[in-house]
Amino acid sequence: MLAAFPQAMPLQGLIGGLMIGVAAAIMLLGLGRIAGVSGLTARATGIADSGAPRSIAIAFIIGLPLGAFLMSSLVGGVETRFPSSIIPLLIGGVLVGYGTRLGSGCTSGHGVCGMSRLSPRSLTATAIFMMSGFATVALMRAGGLL
Repeated sequence: MLAAFPQAMPLQGLIGGLMIGVAAAIMLLGLGRIAGVSGLTARATGIADSGAPRSIAIAFIIGLPLGAFLMSSLVGGVETRFPSSIIPLLIGGVLVGYGTRLGSGCTSGHGVCGMSRLSPRSLTATAIFMMSGFATVALMRAGGLL
């Protein structure tokens, strides 16, 4: 346990990261497709006509919450906190959706798959994601929201 982060779970984080990396590698090496969640969601819901085969996209998207549920059942739940109002979640969802379309991908596509391929577009996108996250936390802390 880390003194500054008493709730940290570094071993579980390492295992989870390895599992994400293996899933991304299987998708890239097996299908030649990037395991970007926004692209797979668009393909699974029929919004996008190109990408991974629709059945693969649907299986991948169903597997995300199913895998989380199974792991939670095996090792115990993870503490989560949500805003008391649904409005910030809706606004955040719309902004994230718009950003993934504007940036041609999401954090999983750029941050995991693109960076591992040293894609200049993904390196830039991930730097922007990170800077935006840092700025958001700083603003929320300054406003007493965190």
